[in-house]
Amino acid sequence: MVPKLVFATSNAHKTEEVAAILGEAWQVQDLRAHPGVTLDEETGDTFEANAIIKAVSGSRGVPGMLVLADDSGLEVDALGGHPGVRSARYAGETANAADNRAKLKAELSKLEQTAPFSGRFQCCMVLARDGAVLHITQASVEGHLLTEEQGAGGFGYDALFVPEGFSDSFGVLSAETKNQLSHRARALEAMKEQLASLA
Repeated sequence: MVPKLVFATSNAHKTEEVAAILGEAWQVQDLRAHPGVTLDEETGDTFEANAIIKAVSGSRGVPGMLVLADDSGLEVDALGGHPGVRSARYAGETANAADNRAKLKAELSKLEQTAPFSGRFQCCMVLARDGAVLHITQASVEGHLLTEEQGAGGFGYDALFVPEGFSDSFGVLSAETKNQLSHRARALEAMKEQLASLA
């Protein structure tokens, strides 16, 4: 029987990404399959702190099940590392991805520095069960930011981010390519051994 893994998010894009990377070894569910589970507020000032909050609070809601949580975001060097842990709420608490991209483009346009703007996607993943942290992995992907969106693929800031070694943004690159080199893919790859030992 294929073991189940609960991914502590309601973001369908993230869930699809994780399910694609893990393949048939795991049956990946997210919080849409567990509507009674609520996550504690993300009050941490690091990706790791917020990922721990999500994993621990999520795992208390589904006793006995393995729960994986990630906290990830974009750091732009010319903006002092922002949006960072505020990436999902960069343009405000009710902001959507398009709002956040618009704010990022506006902030970059104010800078005296000209492109390219170096930056990276960071990801911290935490595995938990019954309120206890089992394992933590971290990964990043370096690249540079565009001032105009390129492509309609991916989600979040993907259309503005070109990974190192490529000339196209994550909004243009195929899902297969992204799932090999993204920050989330790398953090999950590092988590696979731990997952296998608990399956």
